[in-house]
Amino acid sequence: MPNAAPPGDLDASAPARRIDAEPDFSCSVPDGGYAWWYVDALSDDGRQGLTVIAFIGSVFSPYYASRRRAGTPALAEDHVSINAILYLPNGKRWSMTERNRHALRRGADSLQIGPSSLIWRNGELHLDIDELTVPWPRRLRGHIRLIPQALNATAWYLDPARRHLWHPLAPSCRVEVDFEAPALKWQGDAYIDANRGEEPLENGFSYWWWSRSHGAAGTHIQYEALCRDGATTLLSLAGEHGELKPTAPGSIVRLPPTGWRVRRTVRADKGHAEVARTLEDTPFYARSLLRAKQSSADRTDSLLMHEALDLDRFASRWVQLLLPFRMPRRGGRPSPALNARRRAAARRTFPPTG
Repeated sequence: MPNAAPPGDLDASAPARRIDAEPDFSCSVPDGGYAWWYVDALSDDGRQGLTVIAFIGSVFSPYYASRRRAGTPALAEDHVSINAILYLPNGKRWSMTERNRHALRRGADSLQIGPSSLIWRNGELHLDIDELTVPWPRRLRGHIRLIPQALNATAWYLDPARRHLWHPLAPSCRVEVDFEAPALKWQGDAYIDANRGEEPLENGFSYWWWSRSHGAAGTHIQYEALCRDGATTLLSLAGEHGELKPTAPGSIVRLPPTGWRVRRTVRADKGHAEVARTLEDTPFYARSLLRAKQSSADRTDSLLMHEALDLDRFASRWVQLLLPFRMPRRGGRPSPALNARRRAAARRTFPPTG
């Protein structure tokens, strides 16, 4: 397998694998493992943003983790959720409700978890979101349309044992956001990727950070993962038309930690980067907007979407006890009202023809 990481100062190994460029929502997910599909987007004026992550085998679920610790059967499809967040100029709306397998319906091109859905149609990804926010219950309802500029058919393993696979399937997209609750509309740039794993995330890694931006060289993505076996995986990739190629990583920059003291690291041209806005600050995870040049070809700073994940923190008992307050769980079979919302979402996504 080719080594996808460019020469650098780390002992990095990330074999690449050719994969279907389109999402496959019907993929097999082993017990204790996971699959997720991730979307982030920023408005053209930089004032609004969003992230949506659809999980089968929710990697941050305290309920899933508790089953694994107890040695009871931990079925990935019994721990599904959609984490939908809107970042507004004056705050955010955050939702993540976990459900069981009775709330899950999926095929190769569609994924439905409770009343929300993701559908791949004619080379576009359509998301219908219908969730309740926490900690204050408010409706989060709207439609997101993502139009990829191109698709990438290469995925990368993030660990030497090849148990964790990352696929940046649409590194550069346009997005149209139309929400009724809260009422808003905007357009901007977006990104889609997918991850799969054969084991819990914390079994494979102790820490990672990830960033993506759009600059003179197109989309630039960096991924650095510290594996449990002591190896370090570093990926630095760039591309203008979907296909990503290795590029030299910038110098390492250690940014101020978050309020919860989660460390933030990034690589940038000439070793300069700064935090523009902290979007998520939790005991084990941070999402931030950074300003930096990702390559010497960039004449001005770009906005970077950045994540930092401390899996040692996540696995600690005190963090596990806090998580249910942000991730409520609903069980049982779908109600008639839920089925009606599903049918309405299907009609919006697939309007009658002929």
